[in-house]
Amino acid sequence: MVLKTEDGVVPEDLTPEERQELENIRRRKLELLQDIQRLKDEIAEVTNEIENLGSTEERKNMQRNKQVAMGRKKFNMDPKKGIQFLIENDLLKNTCGDIAQFLYKGEGLNKTAIGDYLGERDDFNIQVLHAFVELHEFTDLNLVQALRQFLWSFRLPGEAQKIDRMMEAFAQRYCQCNPGVFQSTDTCYVLSFAIIMLNTSLHNPNVKDKPTVERFIAMNRGINDGGDLPEDLLRNLYESIKNEPFKIPEDDGNDLTHTFFNPDREGWLLKLVGGRVKTWKRRWFILTDNCLYYFEYTTDKEPRGIIPLENLSIREVEDSKKPNCFELYIPDNKDQVIKACKTEADGRVVEGNHTFYRISAPTTEEKDEWIKCIKAAISRDPFYEMLAARKKKVSSTKRH
Repeated sequence: MVLKTEDGVVPEDLTPEERQELENIRRRKLELLQDIQRLKDEIAEVTNEIENLGSTEERKNMQRNKQVAMGRKKFNMDPKKGIQFLIENDLLKNTCGDIAQFLYKGEGLNKTAIGDYLGERDDFNIQVLHAFVELHEFTDLNLVQALRQFLWSFRLPGEAQKIDRMMEAFAQRYCQCNPGVFQSTDTCYVLSFAIIMLNTSLHNPNVKDKPTVERFIAMNRGINDGGDLPEDLLRNLYESIKNEPFKIPEDDGNDLTHTFFNPDREGWLLKLVGGRVKTWKRRWFILTDNCLYYFEYTTDKEPRGIIPLENLSIREVEDSKKPNCFELYIPDNKDQVIKACKTEADGRVVEGNHTFYRISAPTTEEKDEWIKCIKAAISRDPFYEMLAARKKKVSSTKRH
């Protein structure tokens, strides 16, 4: 007769000591296998945490980039509100230096809007203006070269007082970078305006009487604290402008065609609004950047509402009042309020309170096209889906 163990076949004639030793070996092997499995589980857990950390960071970066893009659009529509939005969402520090840096980089910003913001007479805006000018380096540049750099970073506003403040700040900075070139900042200020006027006179086709270099020199006599500037300096400035006009940023305006450039889809739709008493309102919808914007008029500078499409779903619905309807909703959670915002009549921006958005298109074809485009624009957040799956699992466990 033989004894069978997990390790194989064991002869029956083993001594008790040998049997005990064999049992000890088997137990140690089992413990070792268990330790290996525990180690594998721990490695898998750590790997999973690292992967989740990476996806969480990536999700945060994506969300931040979306908010920054929205902040830029708001800035282009209303500079003060755009800056306020970025500060409130911790995307920009409420300091002159940070705001000036944001405007100086100018990524995705309307240069007319930059000029409007910098030209405001509020004390804080004036501090931002000086911080903005400090970011320009004019050392060893002649005045025309410095003006080229400065006037390309924004578009001069149309108001005389704003222009005055901005050119005063420019003159101070230029003299700081180039001490000794002019007797005072007033000289630099006056000559800067003379150069801008010269640029217009030489290169505007409507100006028939083009000024000569002699006239330019004569115009600027006595501006250096009562003395004259060197003729060679004035001749060089004149020739520089004559040979190459200033490149002034195009006035790209603040209207919707530029703020919401190249949208995925846009058009008039009816939107269901109201509390207990529901009504339908005609709104101009724009689909872009994974968001659905709606406006009261196509000429509005700001949307009445913004609906981020992240983690929403869309479906066709029947409505007794209107044809060609579809809805935006949160799947698997019909009572959850959709994260969105709207502008009240008094200008306040508040969070929306919709658990769904019902919309009616003019035709069946347009309804189908809107549904198709919105589906393509909806982005899925894996973290959200993981959370939903975990909640479902927990509620299922509780029921059992």
